Amino acid sequence: MTNSEILHKKERLARFFLLLTSIIGTVIFIQFGLLKLTSPKEPMIFALLVIFLFIVEFFPLPIWKGTVTISFSLVYAIFIMDGLAFTLVFYGLIVAAVNLIKRRPLRLVFFNPALLVISFFLAYILSMSLFPALPIADQSKVVRGTVFFTLLMIPFYVINNILVDILLVLRPQTYSFKAWKRKSLQEMNSFFISYAYLILFHFLGNQNRGEIDAISFFFFFSPLVCFALLSSIIANMKREKAKLKALFSISSELNKKIAAADWMIFLTENLQEFIDVDAWVLWKREENVWKLKTASGLLKEGWTLSKQMADSLDELMQLTVYHNTKKATGPVGEIFKEEIASLLYAPLMLEKELVGMFVFGRIRTKSFAEEDMQSAATLANQMAVLIKTRWLFAEQEKRLILEERNRIAREIHDGVAQSLAGAIMNLETAQRKFAKMPEDSFRLMNGSTEKLRRSLKEVRESIYALRPYPTERVGLLTAVSTKIKAVELEAKIPISLETRGPEFQLSPMVEKIMFEICRESVQNAIKHADASKLDILLSYQKEHVLLKVKDNGKGFSLFQAMIKAREHPHFGILHMNEAAEKIQATLQVDSKEGAGTEITLTVPRMGIEGSELRDQAYVSR
Repeated sequence: MTNSEILHKKERLARFFLLLTSIIGTVIFIQFGLLKLTSPKEPMIFALLVIFLFIVEFFPLPIWKGTVTISFSLVYAIFIMDGLAFTLVFYGLIVAAVNLIKRRPLRLVFFNPALLVISFFLAYILSMSLFPALPIADQSKVVRGTVFFTLLMIPFYVINNILVDILLVLRPQTYSFKAWKRKSLQEMNSFFISYAYLILFHFLGNQNRGEIDAISFFFFFSPLVCFALLSSIIANMKREKAKLKALFSISSELNKKIAAADWMIFLTENLQEFIDVDAWVLWKREENVWKLKTASGLLKEGWTLSKQMADSLDELMQLTVYHNTKKATGPVGEIFKEEIASLLYAPLMLEKELVGMFVFGRIRTKSFAEEDMQSAATLANQMAVLIKTRWLFAEQEKRLILEERNRIAREIHDGVAQSLAGAIMNLETAQRKFAKMPEDSFRLMNGSTEKLRRSLKEVRESIYALRPYPTERVGLLTAVSTKIKAVELEAKIPISLETRGPEFQLSPMVEKIMFEICRESVQNAIKHADASKLDILLSYQKEHVLLKVKDNGKGFSLFQAMIKAREHPHFGILHMNEAAEKIQATLQVDSKEGAGTEITLTVPRMGIEGSELRDQAYVSR
């Protein structure tokens, strides 16, 4: 039996269990509830308990793919006041109403109240069978009441949890021991809170403090209701915080990896932390062509995106959900396996431009709630920005490469080409004059030879410049370390290199410019500042990379240096600043005559704008 057949079989068994439970619960609801209703003994107290029960059921505590309430003490109070029939009917109606208001699937609207009705009815039968056989007739009302609700409460929780566990085991989704443990601990918390409240209920109810009316019930149960409200709000806030944290983590890591090739691998491995789905596909739209970036889960083997599917995706500009794939699947529903019962399309939109498409699938119908749709839309917006940013960086790289090619072409045209043309003209003149004026011919030949030598040197320098840059071969940190060792051997001065934080990959252009600025800063310190010591800091931080080069040389006036740089252009401060601007970095030069120089380059990580955490410490203190 294939995996697909196994999942399909489990889904059928789960649906049968849901249907069977709903039928049995409905029969009990009608036979032992509706048909035996009379009228409540205390209408005001009964109405108050019903309202409180609705509030507690409406604000449950979220647990793994479900919820838990602390409503048993209210259910028990209704049972003590008005009997089994009222308990079954109004407990079932309230739970069904809550499920309807929260727009849960119809099968759950019937199953959830039926489950609780069955659990309470079986617990009632069991407690009524065991209680008369216990030797507690001579005990106080408090003791007998405590024993009775204990015999009722324990079976209720046990039966309810067993039935829920059976359903979760039957469903195709994995039900791990960790999930069972988490659910059981939450149920135990609910049990002990309700148990403690019921002990207090029996103790205070037998104190002979006068007539017990609706006001007494209000003040007794209102703390429980308030606790349920606050606990539900806090739990939901924690869950939303966890989702926001997961989104922030995914966005931050993708921003860090946007220049790397493995960013899609990271997304595939971490997507489930933010939105729990059984299948998903991500396409990127490039030059009006849909290109698959990554896919996972229950997808058909060997599927392809047809032209008709692509055209349909082009027209999908807003979040769209298909709650039942048997009725409608949307543009690409054919690529998913039959187990996928609901689909959510989340277009990646940026400034009214469609740049990609997320499609999520789940194996249950009507399983995408409003919060799931909001999560998908948030993730799609983040991905749209990231894809656009990645495209902008790629365009910037192309532009910089084109500028570099144009620069090399100009240098060859203005330098090597002119020298070669002059040498050719001199040689042609020397050839014509050789017979009549050999001395002039010899002079012209010597001049041409010298020009050719200079041209050959320029060509060699250009060829060397076109070779892979040191940072491309070994990375920025290794390239800087190698350069420092070479300078130390040549200049005979100590240079210390301090690194902070784990090294991460930057774009080739960023590493090239950082290396050039570091190299030029070191050379300037040795040639012009007469420095006897240099300290270099390379700090890899959360949102930026920091490069500092500090020397103990004679320093200089920054104003005078800027004037001199304008009069005599060279790879100095102006050139370094222009190079820093190309990679959105900031260059800071601090120098005073006689006090040394410190050059600081702050490079933001790709995809992250700005920086709040800055390392302002001097190197090698």
